Amino acid sequence: MESHDIFMKSNKIRNFSIIAHIDHGKSTLADRMLEVTKTVEKRKMKEQVLDVMELERERGITIKMQPVRMLYEAKPSEISDNGQNLNTENPQQYILNLIDTPGHIDFSYEVSRALKAVEGAILLVDATQGVQAQTLSVLEMAKEAGLEIIPAVSKIDSPFARVDDVKLEISKILGCGLDRILEVSGKTGQGVVELLDEIVRIVPPPQDEELLEGDTSGFRGLIFDFEYSTHTGVIIYVRVVNGEVSKKEKLRFSIAKKDFSPIEIGTFSPAKSPKDSLESGEIGYIVTGIKEPGIASVGDTVVFERKPLPALSGYQNPWPVVWASIYPESQDDFVSLRQALMRLRLSDSSFTFEEESSGLLGRGFRVGFLGMLHLEIITERLRREFSLEIIVTTPSITYEVTTKNQKTITAYSPLQFPELGDILKIKEPWTSIQIISPSDYLGDIMQILFKHEAIVGTSETFGDNRTSICADIPLRELMRGFFDELKSASSGFASLSYVMGEMKEADVVRLDILVAEELVPAFSRVVSRRRVEEEAEEAVEKLFNLLPKQQFVTKIQAKAVGRIISSKTLSALKKDVTGHLYGGDITRKKKLWEKQKKGKKKMKERGKANIPHEVFLKMMRSGE
Repeated sequence: MESHDIFMKSNKIRNFSIIAHIDHGKSTLADRMLEVTKTVEKRKMKEQVLDVMELERERGITIKMQPVRMLYEAKPSEISDNGQNLNTENPQQYILNLIDTPGHIDFSYEVSRALKAVEGAILLVDATQGVQAQTLSVLEMAKEAGLEIIPAVSKIDSPFARVDDVKLEISKILGCGLDRILEVSGKTGQGVVELLDEIVRIVPPPQDEELLEGDTSGFRGLIFDFEYSTHTGVIIYVRVVNGEVSKKEKLRFSIAKKDFSPIEIGTFSPAKSPKDSLESGEIGYIVTGIKEPGIASVGDTVVFERKPLPALSGYQNPWPVVWASIYPESQDDFVSLRQALMRLRLSDSSFTFEEESSGLLGRGFRVGFLGMLHLEIITERLRREFSLEIIVTTPSITYEVTTKNQKTITAYSPLQFPELGDILKIKEPWTSIQIISPSDYLGDIMQILFKHEAIVGTSETFGDNRTSICADIPLRELMRGFFDELKSASSGFASLSYVMGEMKEADVVRLDILVAEELVPAFSRVVSRRRVEEEAEEAVEKLFNLLPKQQFVTKIQAKAVGRIISSKTLSALKKDVTGHLYGGDITRKKKLWEKQKKGKKKMKERGKANIPHEVFLKMMRSGE
């Protein structure tokens, strides 16, 4: 194909995303777009077409983004905002590439990938809820990516819709006129055609990335996601940035330096649809045939093997912030668990794992996640897709510990903490959060922020008596039930978004639990120094209620900062040693009781407490 033809075709391409707070109607709007453009036949339509995972459909959230290509005939119009003349006599067909994106905080890295592959974004705001915390955070990401923003109010068919108020809120945060904000309903389809026309008018066609002098031809494709197929290996999702690619060409991963010959090339409609080639500006997939983990990576560039162009500036790899240990309930399933994690890693590069062992639970894996929902999704997939019975320990975060001899240790678990006397300082990750809530709940929210060691920054009141609060908070505290407490205090009206901040000095200590004066490593945790006594008492009380009586008197103790902070004594399990006696001299009974007492004393000195498996599970799982 001549370069002129490619230019003409790329002028008819519009690449865009839908960005919004969670549950503001992105997936429903995408469904109506597929219906209006006849990409999916009406009889084959179902809710959440782009959410392919069973878990997504069940929870009503998007976890894994799914691209889709639609053909749309634009209505006659005048000259567009980007200067293109839309012929008023002959409506023309356009290729609309939509990348649906997740809305939950944990998957913001998926949003950033999608935004790198498009030129425009629909900012969708729920007419019943208005601007929320994540509305602002995703909007900021879109602005940083230099995208054209199309504001739209969704769910206008709802009896609780506050369309005019919400349009005023959007107008304020975008600095645009009210006439620019479209009104749509994903449920009824109202306003969807007008929105598609606006995409054609506002979103600029894709442009080739500038090449250095001398690099006049060739191919570059940016990998924004990938999946794994048992039969065909890794399938990469690419945005073609320069040139054209076909199955005949041998390709190379720029970062991994791995060459491969494509098995299949195609686009998403939304099912995979094979094509002869992909051209500049298009979004599609390439089946690589590679079945090794760690080769494909998000942000890598695919180029011709015969003439590799320079790699594009890639994305920052997502970095795990929450860690938990995963063990198989039966050690016979250890190999199956490893294989399952490797399979998931092939399609989700955002979590990491390494083998570890516990004297109590056997062999397992230390796994890093992007957040609590990410942890929940991965563990649920292990159970559902691989039929594994697993034990998941209480999540923790990463600490940087500097010892007195100036050695820095990265501690993923409490057991990696040095002795208290050897520690010079500890650093922990902090997050910057934004809360949007009705002003009536501000007093309770401030108390929660204080309780969780937050440093409150600016606050701003906007539209319909709502306030935005910015604060910095330790990640450790964000994980300690903060979100649930916030929802409870605001009757569910508050919304929260957060971004990872810098490492700051932490005032935390390691809390150990001793049973029969012996340390139980699985129960150790890192807690705030100011709350160490409260945590110690809670842990001792919980274990006291769970642990069955032993043959001897058993002490349950919590130890921190070099001393015992809390202690309870579990009485011994007593056998009635005189039950077989009928009458007789009392001295016979006293003799047997004395013998039993000596036996119990000996057992206390030499014995080891038997902690049942279920007790470990209940202690290590939070919230039980």
